[in-house]
Amino acid sequence: MSNQLYPSDLTDREWDVIKPLIPPAKPGGRPRSTDMRMVLNAIFYIDRGGIAWRYLPRDYPPWETAYGYFRQWRIDGLWPRIHDRLRSLVRVAEGRASQPTAAILDSQSVKTTQRGGEERGYDAGKKVTGRKRHILVDTIGMVLIAVVHAASTQDRDGARAVIERLKHRFTRLRLMWADGGYAGALVEWVANWRPRNPLRLEIVKRSDDAKGFVVLPRRWVVERTFAWLSFHRRLSKDYEALPETSEMMIYVAMIRLMLARLA
Repeated sequence: MSNQLYPSDLTDREWDVIKPLIPPAKPGGRPRSTDMRMVLNAIFYIDRGGIAWRYLPRDYPPWETAYGYFRQWRIDGLWPRIHDRLRSLVRVAEGRASQPTAAILDSQSVKTTQRGGEERGYDAGKKVTGRKRHILVDTIGMVLIAVVHAASTQDRDGARAVIERLKHRFTRLRLMWADGGYAGALVEWVANWRPRNPLRLEIVKRSDDAKGFVVLPRRWVVERTFAWLSFHRRLSKDYEALPETSEMMIYVAMIRLMLARLA
C-alpha cells in the first residue's frame, strides 16, 4: 500500500528511507502533532507542481505549516544534510564509493518572475534576465553543490563560489570537468586552491570540426541532471525571493529523485 494522494507523495518504502533523517521535536516543547510525512508530501508537491504555497491543496497540512518547516530546515541546513546522506546511499547502491573522486561543473540561466527578489541580473550570452544556477555533479549525475546567483555573474566567478563550498567537504575529489567557458585563469586558480589536497580542472572543448549539436564527453552527465530538474515545475523559473531558497528547491528536487531510486 502506497498511501499516496498525489503522484509526488512518498510511497511507504520512500518514507521508510527518509524518516530516520527527520529530526524529532525539540525537547521541552509540546508534543509534535503534525504528520511529518504529510509535511514532506506538501513540500514535494510544491516543488514538483510549481504552485504557490497558498494554493496547497487542503489534503495537506496548512500551507503556513509546510512552508514553516521548509524555511526552518533551510535555515538549519537540514536540506543539504538529508540530500548528502541520500546521495551517499545512492552511490553505494550503484556499487561506488560514498564520496566521489571526479565531478562535472556547469551552469543554467533561468528567468525570474516579476516579483524578482535578491540577486538578479542579465545574462547577455543567453539573453536571460534572472538568476544563474551553478551545479557540480558526480559522474552519475547526483548533485554535490548547488549555488544560485545573479544571471549576470560570469561563469568563472560562479565556479569559484561553487569551489569555495567544497572546503572541508569531498576531500577525495581530485578532478573536475567543465566546458570552454571556464577556461583561462580559473584552471590555475583551482590547481592552487587546495595545495595539500590538489584539485584539477580539465576543460572539455568542442571540436573545431564539429557542426550543429554535439554531445560532449562528460558534459552530457550534468546536462542530464538539468533535464531531471526541469521536470520540477517550481524550477521552470526562479520564483524565490532569496537565492538560498532557490538552492534548497534544487536539493528538494534531487531528494525526491534519489528517494525514488532507493525505494
